[in-house]
Formats: sequence, C-alpha cells, structure tokens
Amino acid sequence: MIKLLTELCGTFGPSGEEEAVAALVKRRVKDAVGEITTDAMGNVYARRPGKGARVMLAAHMDEIGLVLSHIDARGFARFSNIGGLRLDMAANQRVRLKSGRVGVIMEEERGNKDDKKIDRLYIDFGYESGPAARKEIHVGDVACFDRGLECQGNRVISKAMDDRVACAVLIETARRVQKTPNDVTFAFTVQEEVGVRGAMPAAYTLNPDVALSVDVTMSGDVPECRPMEVALGDGPAIKVKDGGHIAHPKVRDLLVRLARKMKLKHQMEVLNLDGATTDAAAIHRVRGGVPTGCVSIPCRYVHTVSEMVDMRDVEGAVKLLAAFVTTDLRKEGF
Repeated sequence: MIKLLTELCGTFGPSGEEEAVAALVKRRVKDAVGEITTDAMGNVYARRPGKGARVMLAAHMDEIGLVLSHIDARGFARFSNIGGLRLDMAANQRVRLKSGRVGVIMEEERGNKDDKKIDRLYIDFGYESGPAARKEIHVGDVACFDRGLECQGNRVISKAMDDRVACAVLIETARRVQKTPNDVTFAFTVQEEVGVRGAMPAAYTLNPDVALSVDVTMSGDVPECRPMEVALGDGPAIKVKDGGHIAHPKVRDLLVRLARKMKLKHQMEVLNLDGATTDAAAIHRVRGGVPTGCVSIPCRYVHTVSEMVDMRDVEGAVKLLAAFVTTDLRKEGF
C-alpha cells in the first residue's frame, strides 16, 4: 500500500482543486468495483451493487492549501488559507502551485514574532520583479505544501496524510472485498477541509442506510500534547465523539464487536477539540438522518507538512472496514 499512498499524497489537491486526485482514485479503484460515477461537485462514487443495506464509506480527497491574494511590486505573493492552516508551522515551508512553480513561505522581520497572523507571511517564488511574477502567477492561483513521503520502519511521514491515507484505505478495502451482502459505495469526497461541503450532497445522493467516515485523528503520544487516549501503533480508532459528531451507538458498538471478534487491536477515540470533525458531521444530518460512525487513523502533527501514521494502524483499518461491509447489515438492524 506504500506505493498507492505515495501516489495519493504526492498529488496536487487542495480543497476545490481535487480533479487530479479524483482521476488517480478512479484509475486505482476501477478494477475493484462495478461502477464509478462523479457528481457536479466532484465527489467520486465507486459502487459495489448489492441487494442488502445501502452502505456509504467516505474519505475526503482534499488537503489544506493556500490561494494567492496579492502580488507586490517585487514579485512577492500574499495569500489566504484554504482550510485549517497552522500559522505556527507555515513559515519556511515550500509550496507548489498547480503549474508546478515552487515557492517558500517566509515571515516578515518587522513586528512581534509571537504575533502569528497570516498577514505577516508571504511567498517568495524566486522572481526578480513584480512584472516577471505577474506573467506567470496570478491572484486566485492555488498552492499546496510541497513535501515527499518518507518511510521510517512502520511509520510513514508525508504532507496530505489527511486524508489521502483514508482514500488508500478505501481503495484497498474495495480491492479485498469481492463479495458482500450489502450495496456498498466508496465515496471519495471534496472540500472537507473547508466545512465538510462535499459529504452532504454525497450522502443526499446515495441515501445510505448506514455510513462510515474514514479520516485521521490526533494522537496523544507525543511530549506536552493535549491529553488523549489515542496512540500510533495501537490500532485504528473507533470514534465516540468529536467537535461535530457523536457516533451512532449501534454503528460504534458493531465496530467494537467486529474488532473484538477478529482480535484486532483497536482503540476508542474522544476528540475533545472544538470544531475538529470529519465528513460524518455532514452525513449523519442528511434527509431523515443516517446512522453514522467513524474509523480514524491515528496521526501525529495533523495539518502540517509532516503528518505521521503507522502502517499497522492503516492495515487494521482496512481489516475493520472489510469486516463491516461483509456483515449482513440488514440483520444488524440497519
């Protein structure tokens, strides 16, 4: 799965610009499912038709990014954020435009260095003048962070693990699950990082009987971090609640029961951070309501260029999802 993850994390795809990721997803999943469609927003649906419960598994394709907002007389660019940009981590990082042009984010020397505001930051694309810059870059151009994937034993580090690692989990699950009593759709959604925008029309379109969001979550296993009972290497996390969603108890309890039956290492997740959530926050509110849960991949340094996951947790997530979609969910009351 490392090759797939390298491809996914390395593909340009900030919120609103997911086309290249969507094209890659379709190429990698096409041999595993019966049909692939795309909606008006850009969500990708890979469906394994069946006669049982309608199941939606969702992972978002977008990553955090930047959009150019001003180009000055010397060719330096100001920018606005796309999604939850961590200003304390942004300075000195490289970014890449869709065109391929690379720049570096720098911080003004003047003023209070502790005043972490976006208007203190600028991007140096290496142009010698404003006119030279404006021939190639423009206000409205979108950029993503530029950092490759590295393997360190079981640990893998890259930009855009949030949420390309979950896209990889869905693709691998689709490959492994050849038969299921359910009607399963693997939904690769857009614009999660800017307010779970793609998941709502996706859920409305699919009208599932039950749904799972698959995403990363923060870990509590690094020095001086927010206390949290989630650690890398301890298995996929079954969500209890986060800032936008309380997992449906039937879905949560079924996931726990399946993990215990398989003797699969797993952990329970309570993400106590206002506003931090997943596509589940949108899915569970659609139509008359959808019983929705979430399987999380523990991740260190979320929303930085060096997000870290453990491949044993990733493999565990694939096994848990495969067990979920091969369970007769009608008999489970969905």
